[in-house]
Amino acid sequence: MKKQVRFSAFISGILLAFLAGFVLHMGFAGILRPHSVIAEAEEQIKTKFIGEYDAQTVQDMTIESMVNALGDQWSHYLTPEEFTAYKAAVQNAYVGIGVTVEQKEDRGKIQIREVQEGGAAQKAGVQPGEWIVAVDGVSLEGKTMREARRLIAGAEGTDVTLTIQAADGTERDVVLTRSAMAVVPVKYEMLEQQVGYIKIVNFDSTSSQYAKKAVQALMDQGAESLIFDVRNNPGGLLSELLDLLDFLLPECDTFFSVSYTGQEVMYHSDENSVDLPVAVLVNQETYSAAEFFAAVFQETGRGQVVGVQTSGKGYSQVPIPLSNGGAIVLSTAKYFTPDKVSLIGKGVVPDMVQNLTEEQETALQKGSLPKAEDPQVQAAWRILTKTP
Repeated sequence: MKKQVRFSAFISGILLAFLAGFVLHMGFAGILRPHSVIAEAEEQIKTKFIGEYDAQTVQDMTIESMVNALGDQWSHYLTPEEFTAYKAAVQNAYVGIGVTVEQKEDRGKIQIREVQEGGAAQKAGVQPGEWIVAVDGVSLEGKTMREARRLIAGAEGTDVTLTIQAADGTERDVVLTRSAMAVVPVKYEMLEQQVGYIKIVNFDSTSSQYAKKAVQALMDQGAESLIFDVRNNPGGLLSELLDLLDFLLPECDTFFSVSYTGQEVMYHSDENSVDLPVAVLVNQETYSAAEFFAAVFQETGRGQVVGVQTSGKGYSQVPIPLSNGGAIVLSTAKYFTPDKVSLIGKGVVPDMVQNLTEEQETALQKGSLPKAEDPQVQAAWRILTKTP
């Protein structure tokens, strides 16, 4: 399964000393002492608990509870299996069944948001908008998104049985074989009046490379303006965002960060740029790097933002490997727009607000909303073509 919440450059091999220093800084010094209360509790469990338990599960839940206690919605713990999947996902490759899911208000099931072409789910007829209510016979009632993901995840070549609930409430079981999946993060096409359309799925590895090739291909076809669609984009790597902004924008500030040590860095683009009018499409699921992509065009006056207000994320996470093979993903920096504005709690407010109906939202998630019937695409197109 592909993780949805990421906006950091993956840093491999961070020394354990860094983790210790961070934990000390956060006021958890006792955790690292041989005779801490946690060590005491562990010893009491090992020597006196009469029941059976899995030590790895206890360890995982202890670490997860520590991170959750920080009260930061973006920091979390990855088990060894999840960390392996995470490292693959940021390369736009992963082992899974080819779906992207999200948890709605009903905690007893999770909704399928996207079905990847060529994946096991698509081959079995699974549709966006349907619900997963059980995995291998285990109900998702009361389960968190993380718990559901752990049930669905598994090794390449293994099978998983999902109980799928359709929109009409009927249920069916589908057996899917997990396989290696590659994600093409950019799609593009030419619209009427030489308006180039570029959909950026995420900002993970290779996304900038694909986006630059798309821009060049459209320019070779005579594009006179560009629409960048980052709706439902969950973000990704800062390096990919900065590389694409440097390619698109003239010399200007593009991004500002403040690390946990207080170090401030302002990033810039060089003087080379793509000199075409731009509109950026956003929605409530535009997240992290995708939000900052839109914000830069808005603040620099290089493009107009169309759609609805974005989600509002402003911390950067770094995965810190642990000795058990897992990792804690911690917020270690604050991110700001070029004008040093935080997006936390407010996101990016479009220059032109344009809503979709519930039916159109569903069709957009399924990838079945034609551009000619997409009010947000059409609003951006009218801006660029100066059509009333």
